[in-house]
Amino acid sequence: MKYNKHVETIFLDSTSNNFITTENVNVILSPSLYWVKKISLPVKYLRDVKTLLPSLFEDTVNEGVYSYSAYKSGDYFFIFAYEDKKILDLLSSKGISPAQIKNVYFAQSEFSTFNHPITINETQSMYLKDELLVLIPTTWLEESFDLDIKTITLSKNNITLKQFNHIVNDKSLYTIAGIFILLIVVVGVEYIIAQQKLNETSNMRDELFITHSLKPTMMQNRSMLKEYKKTHTRQIKIRENISYMLSLNLKKTVNIALITLKSNKLIFEFSGIKKGREVILEKDFKANDIHYTSNFKSESWYVEITL
Repeated sequence: MKYNKHVETIFLDSTSNNFITTENVNVILSPSLYWVKKISLPVKYLRDVKTLLPSLFEDTVNEGVYSYSAYKSGDYFFIFAYEDKKILDLLSSKGISPAQIKNVYFAQSEFSTFNHPITINETQSMYLKDELLVLIPTTWLEESFDLDIKTITLSKNNITLKQFNHIVNDKSLYTIAGIFILLIVVVGVEYIIAQQKLNETSNMRDELFITHSLKPTMMQNRSMLKEYKKTHTRQIKIRENISYMLSLNLKKTVNIALITLKSNKLIFEFSGIKKGREVILEKDFKANDIHYTSNFKSESWYVEITL
């Protein structure tokens, strides 16, 4: 009599405790066990993307023997690089043999709908940033939820780990050699097609850089972006502080006579306010967490805010 056996799902991280089971398991890999990128490419089919994967990770991954996978979500492709042997060795050290493994999944695909951080060990949590699942220190978060693997409904984006321990006998050697030669021809054609697509992608990137007057290297562009973000943050602080001061409920005799920006300091000059009456405004400042210094000069009260 046949029946469907329940297959347990486990979450694998280098810090995981040993698993006590002799049954088959589905394995969800922690983000620490693979590399992932979210990219947009001028190709339509997933099979076309898979030929490009090694070159797309060429300058990213550490030295090692990698396998690659990908799936499409909306207009983007999520691509992965991982080390089969490293994962298999870790599973073995945690009490799971290769024969017990049914399917393997990336945490990226299985937790892509979670909108809150999830704690995976004593120090780290998973967190979605720009649709990419990343690991961050739990201490950086105000709140992180415990991992409850039983609530996960597994997707169709699974992989199979390869074991590099196959033994080839003499009888099959010539057959494999013939297949290998055929594969060289096929791979050669695929390589030419892949190179053409890679060149097209590279040309599109160069055109994009020229159109938007970007720097020639990504390092320079990241540096430029960092400066723009810094300037943007400063401008927001300036607008927020000016908006707050202009919204104050001042007496008719009190006015903001002048607003001055000097380096990283925003200075407000209040006229028509008598010394000692500024305590009312100071209470409002403190209630709204406004960090400031102030002083009276020439019958005016000056409030200085460091940006």
